[in-house]
Amino acid sequence: MKIFEGYRRPNGSIGVRNHVIVINTVGELASLTKKIAQLVPGVIPVAHQAGKAQYPEDLEQTIRTLKGTAGHPNVSAALFLGMGDDDPAEKIVDVLSEEGCYVHAITFQKDKSITDVLKEGKHWLEKAVERSKGQKTETADVTELMIGLECGGSDAWSGITANPAIGSCSDAIVRDGGTSILAETTEAIGAEHILANRAVSPAVGEAFLKIVKEYEERIRETGEDIRSANPTPGNMAGGLTTLEEKSLGCIKKGGNSTLMEVVAYADKPTEKGFVFMDTPGYDVESVAGLAAGGAQIVLFSTGKGSPTGSPIVPVIKVGTNPRLYEIMSEHIDVNAGKIIEGVNTIDEIGQEIYDLIMETANGALTAAEKHKNQEFAIWRLAQTI
Repeated sequence: MKIFEGYRRPNGSIGVRNHVIVINTVGELASLTKKIAQLVPGVIPVAHQAGKAQYPEDLEQTIRTLKGTAGHPNVSAALFLGMGDDDPAEKIVDVLSEEGCYVHAITFQKDKSITDVLKEGKHWLEKAVERSKGQKTETADVTELMIGLECGGSDAWSGITANPAIGSCSDAIVRDGGTSILAETTEAIGAEHILANRAVSPAVGEAFLKIVKEYEERIRETGEDIRSANPTPGNMAGGLTTLEEKSLGCIKKGGNSTLMEVVAYADKPTEKGFVFMDTPGYDVESVAGLAAGGAQIVLFSTGKGSPTGSPIVPVIKVGTNPRLYEIMSEHIDVNAGKIIEGVNTIDEIGQEIYDLIMETANGALTAAEKHKNQEFAIWRLAQTI
């Protein structure tokens, strides 16, 4: 059994990092979130533009994402910045505190100056960082890992090299008792019947087809047809010709395992094994959803060298072709282009990815972490009010 040293949380989950973060509940506080984080070395800002002027369904999804991010097993402590009497920061903190998370909320009010907030935030964060330094790791195994599966900037090689290799790795993780979560609902359109046929039950298959249908309907209401809008210009520049070609390649990241469950954006799976999460194709929002849903590490295939990272989870980049690795090796962790060159097989690269997952779980930094690529955005379902 593959093992690693992780941080055990009070709720029983295990983290592969021990971050202290600052996170805002409303977009107006994004800059102050970054400013407070800069006051204490080692603190990571998780800033975004959501939280206000949203429809109820959107606001619910935003709060779910914030809660999942701050309560993530890779997070040792989280400071929330809120604003106004109806801000959800304190309610989120109450819920997370009951789960054993080390969290605190500061709400901007008329009687509290920005200087006061900065002082209070700095003082709390200093204590949180000191606390995190004293936390010890314990041995855990792969059955406690959830691995997100993502792609960005696909090219003609994605479905031939990187995605099948990630799929081979995903199958191995599932066989060993772990969980892999495939994302990007838009990237399954045109191949949705294949994943639905792999469902553990008719109900799970129908749930998957339902999210694909609903996504298409929402796009169609804007006057667009996603089936004709894909592949994107960037995908076509990389050699992709049809939506079906792109989707057939994208779903290969899920290997051949049985689809056990379909979950909403930023929701935590209740089943082990292979799971699908309803997310957009935009990689920054999709990775944020995977992380909020509990994935401790994300695998990310790219044919164009997307540098997307995350503030709380390691993102392992798998390049699709040798030329990309030659040009952007500092941003790529695994060169799946070796499959094209005949140096390695798909399964051998899959094993290389699996080995790197375990090294990463044990503390090795990914390229995105070394470069401090910490993108974060929350998926919006509707227009801003």
